[in-house]
Amino acid sequence: MVRNIGLTVAPPRKSCEDDACPFHGSLSIRGKLLTGFVASHKAKNMVVVERSYSRPVAKYKRYERSRSRMHAYAASCIEVKEGDKVTIAECRPLSKTVSFVVIEVNSGNGI
Repeated sequence: MVRNIGLTVAPPRKSCEDDACPFHGSLSIRGKLLTGFVASHKAKNMVVVERSYSRPVAKYKRYERSRSRMHAYAASCIEVKEGDKVTIAECRPLSKTVSFVVIEVNSGNGI
C-alpha cells in the first residue's frame, strides 16, 4: 500500500519493506524540494546528486558557474542510475551526511 506523502509525484511501481522509504515506510518529508542529476550511485542505498547554478561576482559584474553535491537516500523501490534527473526532498537526518530522500526520477539524461 502506497502512502500519501503530500506532494504531487508519481508513486513508485515497485513496493518495498524499507522503513526509510517515504512511500512504504514511516519517513516523513519536510522543507526543501530540489532537482539535480545523479553523479554517483556507488553506495548501497545512497546517491550523490549534483546541482549546477550560476552565481554573481559583484567585482567583475559577471556570473560564474558553480555546483553543489549532496547525498540523498534512495529506497529500493525507486530505480535510480547515474545520469538520471531526480527530485529530492528534505527529511530528518538519516546519517551524518544524508538529510534528503529521492522521491521521483524524472525523464531526461543530463550527463
